[in-house]
Amino acid sequence: MKVNGTPTRTIWVEEAASADRPGRVGIIDQTRLPHAFETVSLTTPEAAAHAISDMLVRGAPLIGATAAYGLALGIHENASDARLAALYDRLHATRPTAINLRWALDQMMATLRPLPEAEREAAAWVRAAEICDEDAEINRMIGMHGLDLIREIAARRPGPVNILTHCNAGWLATVDWGTATSPIYQAHDAGIAVHVWVDETRPRNQGAALTSWELANHGVPHHLITDNTGGHLMQQGLVDLVITGTDRTTANGDVCNKIGTYLKALAAQDNNVPFYVALPSPTIDFRLESGAEIPIEERSSDEVSWVHGKDPEGRVTKVRISPEATPAANYAFDVTPARLVSGLITEKGIVPAEHGAIAALFPERAAAAA
Repeated sequence: MKVNGTPTRTIWVEEAASADRPGRVGIIDQTRLPHAFETVSLTTPEAAAHAISDMLVRGAPLIGATAAYGLALGIHENASDARLAALYDRLHATRPTAINLRWALDQMMATLRPLPEAEREAAAWVRAAEICDEDAEINRMIGMHGLDLIREIAARRPGPVNILTHCNAGWLATVDWGTATSPIYQAHDAGIAVHVWVDETRPRNQGAALTSWELANHGVPHHLITDNTGGHLMQQGLVDLVITGTDRTTANGDVCNKIGTYLKALAAQDNNVPFYVALPSPTIDFRLESGAEIPIEERSSDEVSWVHGKDPEGRVTKVRISPEATPAANYAFDVTPARLVSGLITEKGIVPAEHGAIAALFPERAAAAA
């Protein structure tokens, strides 16, 4: 995707490792958006872990890609089995809900463990780059299949197709294209009139800060709305389609995504609005049968009690919005039952949110988890 007209990915190699020096990986510091576009260089696995846990990078696919490069950064001087295991555990502990994190680390370990130690560092950089390229292609194909849904709606009604999103499942959450936004971008680029309702997505406001910034950069018409507005818009016939992302989807089609997704699915069902989930296959966890088994991350209460923004003088600051004596709970994700999902938009096509259908589309992943 583009930033100020320049094609940009969310993660890139600034300098690959060589015999005499460690490598360096660049990322966009998403905590600074939308008010400043800044990049950060990662030179150690600790820096990669910090970027994930403190959400300089976020979104399941990008978390996985960052972890892959974090492992590569950590074996310049020591590529032993013990070092690999320690790096795996450190990086895996950063975010418990997004399954792509473990998937990417497992991919790295499967590549590196069979190799002699002397060959592991070079192979790690190659495999991490492949994971990034694979993610970009997966998301492009999600967009192609989702485009058909948008095209069908556009063919039977006048005016733009109104799409509701939640959180940021855009290119900032992936290596490129995004998941939920990929069909939107491809429809817009194909000349189909689309309009996006962007949930602000409390408490970190990823919709307000990130999705809005993305769409504005790409020229896609959109409006920012409060999280509680979606149901009203559906009642008024102002939403044609809901597309969200997912951080983990279980074998039976239950979807774990940013907190508030479940409420959107309930409202969509009550108003006969199609509710689709854009699903890269590495996000499927065939080990878990239902969403009840997914660990739900609880983050700092400060994210609820304080908000960041730009004041009238242009200074980026934060303010407290609750009494100091009031504690806050911060559940980062919820689970939407498969019965509320109209379909899963994957890189191989659109599939019902049902165990047999998902396993049939991705038999190799289902078999690996058996």
